[in-house]
Amino acid sequence: MQRKYENEDFRGFLERLRAEKELTDIRQPVDIRHIATLVDQSDTALYFHDVIGYGMPVVSGIIRSSRRASLSLGCERFSEIEYKLQQGIDHPIPPKYVETAPSKEVIEVDGAVDLFRLPIPMSSIYDGGPMITAGVVIARDPEHGINSGMYRFMVKEKNLTGIDIVTPNNMRLFARRAYEAGRACPISISIGTHPFEIMGSGFRAPLGVDEMGIAGGIRGAAVRLTQCETIDMPCLADAEIVLEAEILPTGWTHPEGRFGEFTRLMGGLHWNPLVKVKAVTRRKDAIYYALHMPWENTWLAAPTRYTSLRQALKSAGIQVKDINVTLGGCGFWHAIVSITKQAGEGKNALLAALTAQDIKHVVVVDDDIDVHNAMDVEWAIATRVQGDKDVIVIPGARAKPLDPSLAVTPPGVVPTGAKVGIDATIGEGIPRERFERIAYAYADRAKIADYAGGKADPVPPHPAANEQTVATLAAEIYKTIEQEPQYYSAIAEKFAGHQFQAVARALGRLHSDEKLWQDPRGRLCVRGSPHAAKPPAQGS
Repeated sequence: MQRKYENEDFRGFLERLRAEKELTDIRQPVDIRHIATLVDQSDTALYFHDVIGYGMPVVSGIIRSSRRASLSLGCERFSEIEYKLQQGIDHPIPPKYVETAPSKEVIEVDGAVDLFRLPIPMSSIYDGGPMITAGVVIARDPEHGINSGMYRFMVKEKNLTGIDIVTPNNMRLFARRAYEAGRACPISISIGTHPFEIMGSGFRAPLGVDEMGIAGGIRGAAVRLTQCETIDMPCLADAEIVLEAEILPTGWTHPEGRFGEFTRLMGGLHWNPLVKVKAVTRRKDAIYYALHMPWENTWLAAPTRYTSLRQALKSAGIQVKDINVTLGGCGFWHAIVSITKQAGEGKNALLAALTAQDIKHVVVVDDDIDVHNAMDVEWAIATRVQGDKDVIVIPGARAKPLDPSLAVTPPGVVPTGAKVGIDATIGEGIPRERFERIAYAYADRAKIADYAGGKADPVPPHPAANEQTVATLAAEIYKTIEQEPQYYSAIAEKFAGHQFQAVARALGRLHSDEKLWQDPRGRLCVRGSPHAAKPPAQGS
């Protein structure tokens, strides 16, 4: 399937969404102030062809569901995205440079730059201003090389924005190093790129690893880059719009925000550097892409957590069955991990998982628990956890500044907080039979729909219970349990040729004859046999 989309650009993806009925065209005039709320209400992505006051259409919501996120990367199911990302990490394809590019059909520099001509929507009620949300940013550091990422830019003037880099990451490091050296940090901002490049740039790769190589590995073909016109930086050749810019050496001194975050909450006022835009290049008929918060961010961010978790758990030697990075945890902070456990590995798995990116809370469960079923997970916590032994709190860990539960920290100070792990696996030394779930007999064949439709069970062929029948049946049952203990339901099934009352009476007769007992698992056995359970000492 990957080969099918290796040459697909942003527009090709939009056409595919349209063919899948996942994109709705809005052709009548629409006020730009209404776009964000319309996208929030829509079950599909929206393409606004006529935005009042602007000569450029707007598309938004293209990865705002699990299905559209899956489609964006050529996957049948959302769970496959994690493996597509891992493929890109394991088998990166370096980008290739091209001389001519669709993103350079129109070139505006210096005084011709006017960001207010771009149809950048407002989003939330408390926004500080229009925000560029879908820019793939490429930066270079003299020592650490190329970095790509997704960052937000609040438009302040026709050629001036901020850049939101309060969270510790490689882009913040590059900007900090440039600031300390008293120089600007050149960056390209490519808007309207394929989700392949969005996914690659959204992965937090180690310093020195080119995220566009990872994007190429996800795509299955090299990402096409071209050289910028006014700065010594590459940009995405097939983007709809490119901003050539510099992070000015102002430091983290200018207010920016507020803005709705991945937390589904309004972020606070941030202090950030300024960005001067030196050129805007674009296609002649460019489409502006407004990434809609929070879900367009969440659906492609969550798989990067899956990948980091698997890497951490693999390094710890943990056999993982399944992982769920939950939407309740905003796709960033909560992970449920099921493992095939050896002694002590519940705690080891917790410690490993809590090192993955910004994961804040982890629950580790046994492999009989469905990590995607919240009731199943809560049941494991309720029945398998002792708080004094199974809850781990790690204070003073690096935290994400957008966590609203953190104490207020001064600008520029990286906050720290607590990480919490819950080991909801069955503890060592506890009998497994304590955790045998209720399973109703004959559930595989007795279906209510059949009986509601008139099904009748046949009457067993043996005669109804009488003294002779019961005596004969009791002898047969005795021979069965003499060989091996049996659950009551297994005996009822084995002797299903008799009416159940006869089976119950036969067992009652064995009990009155002091021949019937139970083993430690509750199975019926012969009294006095090696299988028979021993009563506890009196007073214990």
